[in-house]
Amino acid sequence: MASHKILVIDDSRVIRMRVRDMLPQGNFEVIEAKDGVEGMDAIRAQHPNLIMLDFLLPRMSGWEVFQEIQASPELQKIPLVLMSGRKEEVTEKMSEPFEYFEFIQKPFEQKELIEAIKAAMVKARKPRRNAPAVPAAPTPAPAAPATPATTPAAAPTGAGVSPGEFAALQTQVKQLQTEVTQLKGQLAKVLAFIKQKMK
Repeated sequence: MASHKILVIDDSRVIRMRVRDMLPQGNFEVIEAKDGVEGMDAIRAQHPNLIMLDFLLPRMSGWEVFQEIQASPELQKIPLVLMSGRKEEVTEKMSEPFEYFEFIQKPFEQKELIEAIKAAMVKARKPRRNAPAVPAAPTPAPAAPATPATTPAAAPTGAGVSPGEFAALQTQVKQLQTEVTQLKGQLAKVLAFIKQKMK
């Protein structure tokens, strides 16, 4: 049974088939969507491990799908590879370097596809600037100057950070370490399959 679901959202049947053919057989289940609306439905219903998204799509553009993904903390965690025949179409909307997703220019070869997938998996694990612990920081600030003497316990956690926030950050770090370990295991499996196929 396939251990990874890859969703390919592209209006070109040729591209969808090309991605399917380039992936190691037996390890991936490829789900196809031919437009943005179908793609968003598949993301919500199938919970893919990776999304390959064409930038120009009918009904709902790749840019609109991208914005929907970025608006959801759950969907942001899914590794994303954006595809386009012209990189300028993407850089008009988003400036480089692409921090949280990978870009691949069409047409692409198998090696480029595998490299893009690996890079997307790494980038998806990066902590976001709008992580839950950040917006909470301004609220305790007014109380901090008034009570420095009465709260010595807060001192070791660092200036401007409450003990609760510090604990939340420690939890996030532990989660990230666990995810990185899992990611290394997944990448090792992917590489093993690719090496097997290229023999």
